[in-house]
Amino acid sequence: MRTRLESDTGFYVAVGLFTILVFLGGLVVLAVSDPSGIGAAELGGLVVGFSLFMIVFFASVAVHRLEDRDER
Repeated sequence: MRTRLESDTGFYVAVGLFTILVFLGGLVVLAVSDPSGIGAAELGGLVVGFSLFMIVFFASVAVHRLEDRDER
């Protein structure tokens, strides 16, 4: 595990996965604490927006990885 976190790409992937876990945990807390507090449209907007953000994040990680490969 430590060897994966020593590289920049491994660290960024770990941060991305941690961010996803925090988001999912927040959705679970929201569902348990107030099930009627958010509508389907709002929840869909949150999930779609977060998914787009994570796609861009992981695309930038892939580009960073390609840049490292070109420098060698």
